[in-house]
Amino acid sequence: MNDQQIVDILEQVKTIALVGASEKAERPSYKVMAYLLEQGYEVIPVSPKLAGQTLLGQHVYGQLADITRPIDMVDVFRHAEAAYDIAREVINIKAKVLWLQLGVINEQAKELAEKAGVEVVMDRCPKIEIPRLGLEK
Repeated sequence: MNDQQIVDILEQVKTIALVGASEKAERPSYKVMAYLLEQGYEVIPVSPKLAGQTLLGQHVYGQLADITRPIDMVDVFRHAEAAYDIAREVINIKAKVLWLQLGVINEQAKELAEKAGVEVVMDRCPKIEIPRLGLEK
């Protein structure tokens, strides 16, 4: 994935489901969620253990299938082994982009998603990419 493809994704995406959301302010998922909200994205946290609660002012869902509105991108803060099942969920909810965070590398998940027409960004973080690419608001 080159820089222009990432720019295109970050400019087109409006609604992001963040899988692996945490209520702990020191966790990367919390920091990235807060940053994406500051950047004007609609961020929907997904965490089975926090389902039904509110995180950074947003309702937390237990799983992607519970979200009733369209999702542009799914940002994954889970271990690499979970990425394949998440890729299947991303396809089922018809999200356009699967974004696997730094250190989350799963070639089978990438292949599955791309075969279904989903764009995949792997081993990157939007909180790093947005300022690096000059997209910060």
